[in-house]
Amino acid sequence: MPDAARDRSDSSTRGRVALPDPARSPWWALGRRLLLAVAILVGTVLLVYFDRTGYVDNNDPTGRVDLIDSIYYTTVTLSTTGYGDIAPLAPHARLINAFVITPLRIAFLVLLIGTTLEVLASQGREMLRVARWRKKMGHHVVVVGYGTKGRSAVETLINNGQDRESIVIVDPGAHALAEAHADGLAVVTGDATRREVLRRAGVADADQVIITTDRDDSNVLATLTVRQLNPDVWIVASVREQENAPLMKQSGANSVITSSDAVGRLLGLSSLSPTLGSVMEDLLTYGEGLEVAERDLLLGEVGKQPQSLPDQVIAVVRDEKVYRYFEPTVTQLARGDRLVVVRPARELPWAPRPGTHNEDLAEDD
Repeated sequence: MPDAARDRSDSSTRGRVALPDPARSPWWALGRRLLLAVAILVGTVLLVYFDRTGYVDNNDPTGRVDLIDSIYYTTVTLSTTGYGDIAPLAPHARLINAFVITPLRIAFLVLLIGTTLEVLASQGREMLRVARWRKKMGHHVVVVGYGTKGRSAVETLINNGQDRESIVIVDPGAHALAEAHADGLAVVTGDATRREVLRRAGVADADQVIITTDRDDSNVLATLTVRQLNPDVWIVASVREQENAPLMKQSGANSVITSSDAVGRLLGLSSLSPTLGSVMEDLLTYGEGLEVAERDLLLGEVGKQPQSLPDQVIAVVRDEKVYRYFEPTVTQLARGDRLVVVRPARELPWAPRPGTHNEDLAEDD
């Protein structure tokens, strides 16, 4: 393992342990409130003990109250049992009971009973919510890794009509999971190379899996595991180095994106031709300027040449194969073809060209 990759892995593990989860566990809240209840108990014992001359013990011939009597009186008083064998006798002791110990008794009961009910209700709601989510889960998208690439992929999916509830994030990092929760996404914590983690993410019922971690070896292993769990799922994976792309495809990925190679080409184009680099960056930036989109062929476009259409056609998809617009195979467009076009970013990428949204599609018979 390269040193840089090892450092990133160790940093991710340390971050997960060191960074506190802002959403505190119900058990943490229960423990904190139990400590407050103990503090109330101890404080009341000391209050009664220091004012023991104002109390009388009816079971003691001398009537004196010692430390054990103070503990006993405090516990039965705060728990509202009240046997009456020890009682405040002096006027000031009765006033302290009325205005100090009684509010402490109420606070003590609220801390214990209220927190217990809160924990039980919170756990019940969470279990019910997870059960409902799992029941509706299916035909969803699983995104492995919520770094820069994963967030960009999710943003593109959502901007193109994908429902947030149908996206599941798998990531072991605390920071990434906090960001995914803030974005309203379901999250499964764990290593995506482990079969059980992918099962909890519902990979077996997913339509697509996007793998975007920063390590090629992890991506390959995750791809193999996903393909074993779901032989029919469409897998899109990223690799850092071009030499690992064939291995990724052999592992079962349907589409492989080389991140470092793509960035290097963009840098080279920008160096040779700044204007060409700007155009390529425009095409890769979502929601601005120009975008590459795929749409169905319209009925009125059947039999025409790709170059004659109002949209700027750059490729034709026929029988799940991609042809360049100038290849002889696609000289005439046929029913069932799909077009890859360059169009303004303000248009819906998957809709027909502007002004023709109500036209019939040229689907297969």
